[in-house]
Amino acid sequence: MNIDFELYRIFYVVANNGNITKASNELNISQPAISKSIKNLEMQLGGKLFIRTKYGVNLTEEGKEFYSYIKHAIEYIDNAENKFSQLINLETGCIRIGVSTTLTKEFLIPYLEEFHKLYPKIKIQIVTNYTVDLFHKLRNGLIDFIILNLSGESYGNDIEITKCRMVHDTFIVNKNYIDLVEGEISLKDLNNHPLILQTKGANTRTFLDNFTKRFDVTLKPSIELASYNLVVEFTKIGFGIGYATYEYIQDDLNNHKLYELKIKEKIPGRYIGIAISKNHIPNFSTKKLIEIIKKNQT
Repeated sequence: MNIDFELYRIFYVVANNGNITKASNELNISQPAISKSIKNLEMQLGGKLFIRTKYGVNLTEEGKEFYSYIKHAIEYIDNAENKFSQLINLETGCIRIGVSTTLTKEFLIPYLEEFHKLYPKIKIQIVTNYTVDLFHKLRNGLIDFIILNLSGESYGNDIEITKCRMVHDTFIVNKNYIDLVEGEISLKDLNNHPLILQTKGANTRTFLDNFTKRFDVTLKPSIELASYNLVVEFTKIGFGIGYATYEYIQDDLNNHKLYELKIKEKIPGRYIGIAISKNHIPNFSTKKLIEIIKKNQT
């Protein structure tokens, strides 16, 4: 059967009211049109749904059984429509963001604050992991988008990348290595000192390794740490030369807790970016948050 859904809705309203006149007022449809629709539905189903009485209409036994199914179907559809409306109007929903703790603090928080003031009912879920694992989740629809430090590598034709803010990386030391601050030091000579770097797999480490390869240099860290913040903290207490993002350590540089080294080979800037999957349609709340982020980059 290929029955017009509107006939089901008319049947549902008539059955609820037990009266064609009341159903006519509720649906804003003429009584003859409702009677014709019910007759049409009965003909297509091949049986009577209502018995007319002087007080209105009553469901037949078959009509009662039919109504029990139609009632659930109509209510599910009404709930779906209401839910969809809430999602469009950002009255409910959840955004799952793949992002490091560092970028959450240094980049994302102001945009989340602005978004939350506008749409306080939307839940925010932060997922942290190595970039390769986040992209696996993105491709499988387990997160909505990723915010990452772009490493210059290709992320695949199925991924759309939007560049946001540019940042600059630098090598840093504490006062124990102040003698290195005065002059320039080459990438190769960095290996003559203890190095503190993030572990391989981190985007920052990937960017650095790709950069040093241009000069046939492979850096050999004394300490490798999973956390960017730990790299900075270990550098502050004198474990060696760390690698950090200049824009994130301004206070420590100004307070002379850290000092910037001059590297002979100029380290290029890189972008913070947004990655979304071309194979998944972002929900309305995700689109709105990304709009807020993009708007503030101009």
